Amino acid sequence: MALIMVTGAATGLGLDTAAALAEEGHDVVVHVRNRSRLADAGGTERWKGVVTGDLAVLDEMRDAARQAAAFGRFDAVVHNAGTMRQGEAGEVNTVAPYVLTALMDKPARLIYLSSGMHRGGSTDLRRLSAGTASYSDSKLWVTAFALAIASRWPGTSAHAVDPGWVPTRMGGPGAPDDLTAGSRTQMWLATSGDVTPPTGGYWYHQRVQQPHPAARDASFQAQLLESLERHTGIPLG
Repeated sequence: MALIMVTGAATGLGLDTAAALAEEGHDVVVHVRNRSRLADAGGTERWKGVVTGDLAVLDEMRDAARQAAAFGRFDAVVHNAGTMRQGEAGEVNTVAPYVLTALMDKPARLIYLSSGMHRGGSTDLRRLSAGTASYSDSKLWVTAFALAIASRWPGTSAHAVDPGWVPTRMGGPGAPDDLTAGSRTQMWLATSGDVTPPTGGYWYHQRVQQPHPAARDASFQAQLLESLERHTGIPLG
């Protein structure tokens, strides 16, 4: 069985992913914004452990990474936490996955939550430092980051996942996609021994899709990594 961390696991896709992995017998560490959110996640009994931190705040991102380090090296980390809130989307959806990835021991597998809306994102990285990134921008950037990790870290598989427009608190009750299907790909990528391609995929319901061309552009990936290091003061390593 694997040791797996899921961020943003208080509700929605994150909770569904974490719960399903725990039901399969895996040791699951959940991240929630604060301890009060644990009630939404069903308390602490079924989890290997809990990490807390507001992923819109750099110091709390750093602290979340320190908490996670207490559990040792993870087999997989699912970077699920996300927001559509203007002013926080860039930090939560892109910067926090970067910081946690940079500061934690390299796991065997990394899964980053993207969105079909990433195709409407901008490559203007000035929006990162200005705090004006849209949700679509942030999802393009985290997709590019996932694929950059795939090409730079041999021994660690990295993938981006579009879970679909699902009826979560963020997606809204009228979202047309299936919530269960929305978490299945993350679980599969975190645990399966038969994934093709083994790294660098952009997935929708266990099928490889073509992301925005910038996500695979080596020049844009390099610019993004430079911007993230400059923004956080943390090198990727």
